[in-house]
Amino acid sequence: MATPAYAAVLQIAPTETRQAARIMATARLDAVIDRAIAEKRIVGTVVLVMQDGAVVYQRAAGFADRDARTPMRSDTIFRLASISKPIVSVALMRLVEEGRLSLDDPVTRWLPDFQPHMPDGTTPVITLRQLLTHSSGLSYRFIEPAGSAYDRLNVSDGLDQPGLGLAENLKRLEQAPLVYPPGTSWRYSLGIDVLGGVIAKASGKSLPEIVAETVTGPLGMEDTGFSVREPERLATPYADGTPQPEEITDGMAVPLGDGVVRFAPGRALDPSSYPSGGGGMVGTADDIVRFLEAVRTGGGPILAPSTVADMMTDHIGPSAQTQGPGWGFGYGWAVLDDPEVGHTPQAKGTIQWGGAYGHSWFVDPVHRLTVVALTNTTFEGMSGAFPGEVRDAVYGGAVD
Repeated sequence: MATPAYAAVLQIAPTETRQAARIMATARLDAVIDRAIAEKRIVGTVVLVMQDGAVVYQRAAGFADRDARTPMRSDTIFRLASISKPIVSVALMRLVEEGRLSLDDPVTRWLPDFQPHMPDGTTPVITLRQLLTHSSGLSYRFIEPAGSAYDRLNVSDGLDQPGLGLAENLKRLEQAPLVYPPGTSWRYSLGIDVLGGVIAKASGKSLPEIVAETVTGPLGMEDTGFSVREPERLATPYADGTPQPEEITDGMAVPLGDGVVRFAPGRALDPSSYPSGGGGMVGTADDIVRFLEAVRTGGGPILAPSTVADMMTDHIGPSAQTQGPGWGFGYGWAVLDDPEVGHTPQAKGTIQWGGAYGHSWFVDPVHRLTVVALTNTTFEGMSGAFPGEVRDAVYGGAVD
């Protein structure tokens, strides 16, 4: 059993108890952050916790640039990696609301030349919904084994190869055989990058223009987009290392599981790089919280409540284990189906995802919580101990 969520305590307790709970939660979160920095698991972080629309915890700690001794600040800009996905997914759903495209459209309606084949040479139909839910049969290069078709074709995962255009990367991706028939399984993929091309074609505008028009502009997310307005505020990225994290440089391959993720931090500063819908955005913790709070509260002013409810519904099933046991997938994020199986204090219906440059976030609609933890350390800040420690500190302690 999980320990009682401090969010739930705040909901029902008298004022004195709520204040005490917040003080205890602050102490727990401070301890988690201080320990991770002292143990050199992360270089720097910005952590934000909101409940009922109010900030209950906010802290910037460590360094944005270790060698320059530049302190992390609340307005530090991060390379968002896969935090780009929910933002682009919302932009897509806005076009669906407006009737400009349908999730049941075949991708070839918008990108006629994008026709990946099965290993037997057949060419199945792939729908926009399958791209959105990562059930299309596409994959990521970092997931596939060394020597795979993704390797041979030099497919970009949207984090490397500065200057590469979308048309060229889609041409490479289209030549790689699908890893399963569309709609029959789940695998994290470049599907959102493909949808970036669809959004541009359907709207007649670039992906950055549509994202600004439908999401970041209406929400006042001034520091979030596909380019960096103030490079001096951009955090320096690091990768897990001993005795301390190592700065990530262009072309670096960082081990993850049985594979490697290829990074090129300079991509964020190269305007000729294609706008990767799955990993190409930059932004701040404040902006991401503003976006997630809009989702938590029903979508205004960017989406209708019914659309948000559909996005927060599991469309894949928990067998996919998208964030481990008990987690399925909606539109743009994982959806928690079974907290007990997932060994988490989060409530059923929680949505969650992260980013390869070292980020994690979740929204617990039952406890009306939004938690964002951006770091500049790959992969500890995304899939190491740090995200779970932050979560447990918010809720009051570790789970069984």
